[in-house]
Amino acid sequence: MLVIAWFVFFFTLLQLLIAFVNLLFRSKLPPGNKSDKPLVSVLIPARNEEKNISHVLEDILHQDYCQIEVIVFNDLSSDTTAEIVTAFARRDNRISMITADRLPEGWLGKNRACHILSQHARGEYFLFLDADVRVGNKLIVNAISYMDRFGLALVSIFPRQIIKTLGEKITVPVMNYILLTLLPLVLVRKSIFSSLAAANGQFMLFNSRVYKSLYPHEKMKNNLVEDIEIARYLKKQPYKIACLTGDRDIQCRMYSGPGDAVRGFSKNVSAFFGNSIMLAFIFWLITTFGFLFVLYSLSFPLFLTYIIIYMLIRIIVSIVSEQNTAENLWLIFPQQMSLGLFIYYAFINKKNKTYHWKGRDIKS
Repeated sequence: MLVIAWFVFFFTLLQLLIAFVNLLFRSKLPPGNKSDKPLVSVLIPARNEEKNISHVLEDILHQDYCQIEVIVFNDLSSDTTAEIVTAFARRDNRISMITADRLPEGWLGKNRACHILSQHARGEYFLFLDADVRVGNKLIVNAISYMDRFGLALVSIFPRQIIKTLGEKITVPVMNYILLTLLPLVLVRKSIFSSLAAANGQFMLFNSRVYKSLYPHEKMKNNLVEDIEIARYLKKQPYKIACLTGDRDIQCRMYSGPGDAVRGFSKNVSAFFGNSIMLAFIFWLITTFGFLFVLYSLSFPLFLTYIIIYMLIRIIVSIVSEQNTAENLWLIFPQQMSLGLFIYYAFINKKNKTYHWKGRDIKS
């Protein structure tokens, strides 16, 4: 018991140090001024996105950076996504649409969509953007300037999350809590180790020359967490990459309810732990029930110190993520229960070798 208590104490202290590093070295996209205006291909996979697609297209058309082409991959949508994109294409000839046929064996839908989009793109930069994000008018020029400044092959951003309902408040902040307490994001760019890599498929900006030399979405064609695996793959080559979070120029309401959040996050929660469900479960046990070992095995002053450390972690993560600090503090326990659900369903999906997403049954 005593050994476990000390392990929990020092692991929590390590989480605080990592969170503090992410606070201290958090990177924002600096103001960009790209004078030579190379073409940027904005590539959007879309499946049943009638509620979102018009918003992201409007945002892109209002960018300060005008040298763009926008290609939408309509992935067998059964709603009005295609009609909306067609209307935008009539309005602005920089927008075009590709319509999918059947999904080939061995491919996941989004991975194939991104690969096909890349084959039609002409830009010096490929920006893969999810249909549910909202972007500020300086995002593209700032991201390109940041990429060129550090000689990067990939820049990925975790969007600032728009969180409205209680169901979202007890689920969506969990992934940032894991990310920002286990990985110093500055090391994604500065370290040579592929294990220190992260990316978010909602925003992935590639140097197109590097992308076309590797075609990473094709290599990860049946991978459920292709974004993180692509980031690790690029670092192994080795190419320099960067991952940022909490930038106000890109926002997203990822899920509108707890059911979608559990299904979505259960798809990728284990990727933060080297695709190990067991490590994810141990992390959940430590961060949920570890306080009991500290309370019963260490002195009361050390227990109070542990509680302060634990609360500081939540505060720092909320600040870096630009989330509501007070809500994240009083919802700690429900958020931890949500994490447990993510891991449980990740285990069930892995055991059954099936996963249901956007109307498709996916076999892993």
